[in-house]
Amino acid sequence: MRPWHYRPLVGFDLETTGVDPLEDRIVTAAVLRVGPQRWTAREDNVGRWQSLDRFGWIADPGVEIPEGAAAVHGVTTERAREVGRPAVRVVQEIGIVLAEHVAEGTPIVAMNAPFDFTMLDRELERHGYQPLAVQAGRSVLAVDPLVLDRQVDRYRRGRRNLGALCDHYGVRLDGAHESAADALAAVQVAYEIAERHPAIGEASLADLHAAQVVWAGEQADGLRQYLARLGRDATGVHGHWPLIPRQEVAS
Repeated sequence: MRPWHYRPLVGFDLETTGVDPLEDRIVTAAVLRVGPQRWTAREDNVGRWQSLDRFGWIADPGVEIPEGAAAVHGVTTERAREVGRPAVRVVQEIGIVLAEHVAEGTPIVAMNAPFDFTMLDRELERHGYQPLAVQAGRSVLAVDPLVLDRQVDRYRRGRRNLGALCDHYGVRLDGAHESAADALAAVQVAYEIAERHPAIGEASLADLHAAQVVWAGEQADGLRQYLARLGRDATGVHGHWPLIPRQEVAS
């Protein structure tokens, strides 16, 4: 069987009103299905990144979009009200589209997966829809470039946001914080990590998912210890992956 990163992949990204899954709302979203790699030579594989099934949304979240958030993703409250569709419909559609891919067993690539999956989970709950795994009839198989990068290159200095990872792995990022651009870049970064590290690229998706659960927990423990040495608060650091349980967010 071909390695997982040579097969179809789905990129998933949300831009939101903030960073709290309990209180904040989805503003834009993208789900991109990237076709399988068809060529042996990586330099001949450009077409893979151009052949996409794209779904994109702008929502009217029903609340004010803070200026800080709008400055990041470019969607103001006024624009969301003018061109966005009701959040109840957007959230429903995101769940349906993602659930179809999850049901097929296609891996969902999301940078900092707990944020996007938790945000979607809370929005589904808020609007009366079933959780993603229930809709799909199976659990998500997720790939998180952030967790993978921290695992394969633990001691590299510098930032680890998507832009920094794109620079490090030679991925072009056009339109940072635009959902479709970020979703595609996350897929490409995951692909580059898998190419450079056979232990990642040759793992089965089930084994890789299980490994990321462990790695994310270990990485969170390391961050807590680091913050403790600096005398800084670490209460907001969690090790859940790829979804923060509802009781953890609500506590």
